[in-house]
Amino acid sequence: MPGSYFSFKQFTIYQDRCAMKVGTDGVLLGAWVDVSAAGRILDVGTGTGIIALMCAQRSENSMIDAVEEDPNASAQASENCKKSKWTDRITVVNNSIQYYASVTDRRYDLIVSNPPFFRNSLKPPVNRRSLARHDDNLSLESLFHHCGSLLTANGIIALIFPAIDIDFADRNAYFNGMNPLRKTFVSPYEGKHFSRCLVEYTCRSTVKCVTDELIIKKRAGSEVTGSFRELTKEFYLKF
Repeated sequence: MPGSYFSFKQFTIYQDRCAMKVGTDGVLLGAWVDVSAAGRILDVGTGTGIIALMCAQRSENSMIDAVEEDPNASAQASENCKKSKWTDRITVVNNSIQYYASVTDRRYDLIVSNPPFFRNSLKPPVNRRSLARHDDNLSLESLFHHCGSLLTANGIIALIFPAIDIDFADRNAYFNGMNPLRKTFVSPYEGKHFSRCLVEYTCRSTVKCVTDELIIKKRAGSEVTGSFRELTKEFYLKF
């Protein structure tokens, strides 16, 4: 989704100063995550602010903190949020999650993140984009460790990963006292292998993970499926 801005039904994302632009992964996570019981939400690595804004749209009273280490992205996310109707409920913080976790006394019912998950792949040439897409500055182990300390007793961490890495994610969650609560495996179109997994983790010990599937398009290059349309209809203009 290239371009200097991207318009949704209730807000616009300006992204010319952000290394990572609006993409399907962020939209999927923002539309999928359960915000129904979240009084306070933390968006880790907010980028353009898209997930924070989607959570604000989907919840009536949630207070949302959005942490972003990159100063350019943080400034743009702050501007995007201030131009929205939920400016009084979203605060953008220009810090790393490691530092933020060490200084805040807040606890969150929901922590959501589209994390830097390409652990061993070829890095892109632009350094800011590399930092946004790789885990050099924020490993998965560090993400669970720091975010786990910020959760309320019944809090949830919601993430999106490459489907191939979900076992690795589950192991890291387990070592930090968390268990999978809900998973949705995502395929770009019918007959294609799953490319992503949306997952919620909780510190509760006695949980049974609910698993389902989502197909984005009926076939390569065709229109989206009814399930994807239903999930994202409150956001995309074309729906």
